[in-house]
Amino acid sequence: MEYTVNQLAKLARISTRTLRYYDQCGLLPPKAIRSNGYRIYGQAEVDRLQQILFYRELGVGLSEIGRILAEKDFDGLSALQNHLAALRDKRARLDLLIGNVQKSILAMKGETAMTDEEKFEGFKKKLVSDNEQKYGEEIRRKYGNDAVDRSNDKLKKMTREQYNELETLTQELNNTLKAAFELGDPGSELAQKACALHKQWLCFYWDHYSKEAHKGIAQMYVDDPRFTACYDRIAPGCAVFLRDAVWIFCS
Repeated sequence: MEYTVNQLAKLARISTRTLRYYDQCGLLPPKAIRSNGYRIYGQAEVDRLQQILFYRELGVGLSEIGRILAEKDFDGLSALQNHLAALRDKRARLDLLIGNVQKSILAMKGETAMTDEEKFEGFKKKLVSDNEQKYGEEIRRKYGNDAVDRSNDKLKKMTREQYNELETLTQELNNTLKAAFELGDPGSELAQKACALHKQWLCFYWDHYSKEAHKGIAQMYVDDPRFTACYDRIAPGCAVFLRDAVWIFCS
C-alpha cells in the first residue's frame, strides 16, 4: 500500500512537518515524488518510519538513528526484538516509580509506613536501568559483565544520603565543566578541578579507580556518539574538552 504525506502522518500520528523534516535530513526519503509534488511512501518507508519512531521513543537522537539504520548489517527483526526488550525495561521502571508514588500517597495519608530508604528506591533502580538502556552494551563490551554488575549493585545499595550526594556532585561537575570549557584551556586549574570532580563521580559507580580506566572512559566519551551527545549538551565540544583535560589530569 502507498501513502501520501498526509495519509502516513495520520497513520503514524505524527505531523506532516515531521515527515518532511525526516525527508530533508535524509532519514526518511519518500519512495517517489509525483509530478504534482506529492511525496509517496511505500511499505519499506512505513517499516523504516516505525523503526525511527521506536528509536525516538527510546531517546535516541536523529543522527544516531540514521547511523544505525545505515549500517550494512542492520537487521529489522533483531531491532524490533531489541525495541521490545527496551520498552519492557522502560515499563518496569515506570511501574516501579508508580508503585513508589502510590506508597508515598498512602504513607502521607497515614495508611502505611514508608522508610526514607524506600522513598528513594525507585529512583536508584531507575538510574541503574537508564544507564543499562543507554550505555550498557558498550560498557559491558569494554569493561566486562562482572565490572558492570558490581557497579550496578553498588548503585542499588546507595543510602539516601549517598544518592543526594551523587545528585549534588553531578550538578557541581556539570557547572564546573561548563565554566572550564568557556575558558578554553583543558590544563587550567578549573578544568583540573572538573576532572577531580569527575573522578569522584566515577567512584560512585566504580568499585575500583585507576588513571588508565579514567582516561579510557574519557576517550569513549569522544568515540561513542551517545556519550558525546550527553556531554555536548553542557556545551558543544565539551566531550573532547573533558577528554583532553582528563588526559592531563591522569598524566
